[in-house]
Amino acid sequence: MKEQEKNEIKRLSDQLDALNRKEPQLLESGDVEKLGALLKEKETLVTEIERLRNQRVEKLSAEAQKLQKMGFSREITKKEQANLGVLKKSVRGLVVVHPMTALGREMGLKVMTGFARTAF
Repeated sequence: MKEQEKNEIKRLSDQLDALNRKEPQLLESGDVEKLGALLKEKETLVTEIERLRNQRVEKLSAEAQKLQKMGFSREITKKEQANLGVLKKSVRGLVVVHPMTALGREMGLKVMTGFARTAF
């Protein structure tokens, strides 16, 4: 689902770029009707892209809030990162968030962090 939303945003952004490239040509030709239609289409694309981005941020925020509510969080050490599979098996319900992912950036993480209901 995330990938699908990302692809839709990308597709709409590409269409918007194409319209932005056509705009100077229409201004030079002076075709008011086509220019009006182009501007209207640009406006609808911008609002749709904004809606999809806001929807994506809300989903991320809900996931970030869920993680913040978990009882315990701490930095994952380099040694644990090297053997992450073993750590995940030993700690039930562990969720690891990397700072370079969208969720990690939103949460303002500086290091790889693990979230769990109990201390680990």
